[in-house]
Amino acid sequence: MSKSSKIYLLKDYITNEGIEVGEYTYFYSFKNEQGVIEFQNRNVLYHFPKIHNDKLIIGKFCAIAENVKFLMNGANHNMDSFSTFPFAMFSEFKVDKKTLIPEKIKGDTIIENDVWIGYGATIMPGIKIGNGAIIAAKSVITKDVEPYSIVGGNPAKLIRMRFEEEKIKELQKLKWWDKTLEEIENIIKGQ
Repeated sequence: MSKSSKIYLLKDYITNEGIEVGEYTYFYSFKNEQGVIEFQNRNVLYHFPKIHNDKLIIGKFCAIAENVKFLMNGANHNMDSFSTFPFAMFSEFKVDKKTLIPEKIKGDTIIENDVWIGYGATIMPGIKIGNGAIIAAKSVITKDVEPYSIVGGNPAKLIRMRFEEEKIKELQKLKWWDKTLEEIENIIKGQ
């Protein structure tokens, strides 16, 4: 994108191996380029892929607004032990990891294709957001989001579906995001 723009293709700025971003997914940054450079550290929080073996996977053609936060599995604390403190992460504590109740990891956070995430939304660990979904500004996503749904609130709830069920099936089958740019242009012209 141009230097005067606040829109940046996110994939070009990701160096963290635990984050995958598809083609044409962009991040809108009030901080201009500095904001997108900092995305993987300021917008993806509590991400320790070497400890939790989790990934943030963002598909193609997604739009991510400023202040969206992805909370990863490192934000979870063991609630089944005598304390929620992560003693095993600190070398000062000589704890036998075998005697600790294992952490419950919620898995990868997956944002499919053509997803629009509004300003200040928070995505909790292990969430899957389906193709074509829209996340309203300031929403807190605590459970999976169906394809082509619009959700909002804290916790986010279904506002409505974007299309009728048959149209959603058609779009899911079409998988336009996997087509060439020429094919996509032809689809747009023919809609």
